[in-house]
Amino acid sequence: MYTKTITLNNGIKIPQLGLGTWFIDDDKVAEAVKAAVDLGYRHIDTAQAYGNERGVGEGVRNCKIPREELFVVSKVAAEHKTYESAAKSIDETLEKMGLDYLDMMIIHSPQPWVEVNQSENRYVEGNREAWRALEDAYKAGKLKAIGVSNFQIEDIESLLEVAEIKPMVNQILCHISNTPEELIEFCKKNDIAVEAYSPIAHGEILNQPEIKHMADKYGVSVAQLCIRYTLQLGTISLPKTGNPKHMKTNGNVDFEISKEDMEILKNFKKIESYGASSGFPVYGGKL
Repeated sequence: MYTKTITLNNGIKIPQLGLGTWFIDDDKVAEAVKAAVDLGYRHIDTAQAYGNERGVGEGVRNCKIPREELFVVSKVAAEHKTYESAAKSIDETLEKMGLDYLDMMIIHSPQPWVEVNQSENRYVEGNREAWRALEDAYKAGKLKAIGVSNFQIEDIESLLEVAEIKPMVNQILCHISNTPEELIEFCKKNDIAVEAYSPIAHGEILNQPEIKHMADKYGVSVAQLCIRYTLQLGTISLPKTGNPKHMKTNGNVDFEISKEDMEILKNFKKIESYGASSGFPVYGGKL
C-alpha cells in the first residue's frame, strides 16, 4: 500500500493517496470507508454535494483506527457564497458526520455549479466570504487545514489579496491527457499543494490502446499507471471506488514511470469525451 505523505504549508501531513467517494451512496459508503481503511488507506475525501457525508462519518467512527490516524476531508458546497451560509454548512457537516473536527475542508468550486462553463462571473467577493468562514473554523480548531477546489490562477490570486491564511491545497481535475501544468506550477510556487481528482479520467482513459500498451510495459493496470502518473507529478491522488478489489490495486503503485514516459503521458492527446459523465460541469459540461 502506498503510504507516502506530503507536508502542507501549515506543517500538517496529508497522505498522498486518498479514497474519493463521489457516486458512492450514503447507505453504502460506510462499508467502503471501512474496507479502504482495512487495506491501509488513511485519507478519505467527501463533499457536501456528494450527499454521503453521514455515511462517510459512520465509516470513520466505526473503522477501529484511532481518529487522529485518519485524514478526513469534505467540501463547502459551491453554492455557499456568503459567510453565514458557508459557516453554517461547516457546522452542519461536522454534525452530520458525527466528528469533532475535520482534517481539511475546501471550497468546492469558485462558481456555483449551474454557472460553471457558462458564466464569466468568478464570484470574487463570494469566495472571499466563504474563505473567511473557513479561516474562522480553522482558528476555532474545527478544521486542521483549509483549501480550495477547481480554482484557476485568477481565482487564487484574488483570494490571496485578502486571505489571512493561505489555502493549503487546490483540488483539480488532473489526469493523463489533461494535465494543467501552468496551474500546477503556479500552486507549487505559492506553496499550495495540488490534489488530483478523477486521476483515471472517470474511467474513460481505460479505453486508450497506447496507455494500455505502456501499462503492460510496466506490468501494471491502466488505473495503476494513471494513479502513479499523478503521484509522480507531485500531486495528491484521489481515485474513487467503492470496490475493495480496485481499492487494493489502486494502492499498489510503488513502481517508477521513467522520465521519458512521464513526458509522453504529459503530452498525451486530450480524450474526446468523458462518456456518459460528459454532462458534469467538472468535465466541461453544463447543468
